[in-house]
Amino acid sequence: MLPPILRYGIAAGIVVIVPMSLMLTLAGPSSSVASSYFSGYLIMILGLSLVFVAIKRYRDRVLGGVIRFAPAFLIGLGISAVAGIVYVIGWEITLAATDFGFIDDYSNAAIEAARARGATAAELAAVTAKMGEFRAQYLNPAFRLPMTFIEIFPVGLLVSLISAALLRNSRFLPAR
Repeated sequence: MLPPILRYGIAAGIVVIVPMSLMLTLAGPSSSVASSYFSGYLIMILGLSLVFVAIKRYRDRVLGGVIRFAPAFLIGLGISAVAGIVYVIGWEITLAATDFGFIDDYSNAAIEAARARGATAAELAAVTAKMGEFRAQYLNPAFRLPMTFIEIFPVGLLVSLISAALLRNSRFLPAR
């Protein structure tokens, strides 16, 4: 069970981190934060759809077309964990390649969003201070690495739950 978890996990992580890194390096601070969130999570769902493919292939090729919920879910969790680790490594490489420009762009976007919605000077100062604290925290790997992992893993957890629930029924997309 480990080889497909590693193979599909690495593939899912690469499918997620490559477009995310390209979005960050090519779009830069000019992209909207809301569209970045939407496109980022859409990319995660697309990449983690490999969880479904892996569970189905394992069910059909190794287990003869039948799998129980728990093993299917564990396969999905394993793939999600590996994808999360690949994502974290890729994100660290991207941050290093861009001299941690993301955190400055993110902070500036939050301050500009507050300014655009008409924040008072006190509210703007509070947002600026909060972003300064966040920047200091984000530069600490003990804060940044788990936070980056937590961005993708819940999506993998959800995809694993749905995939295991669907594929435990041998009549759902039966083996040919």
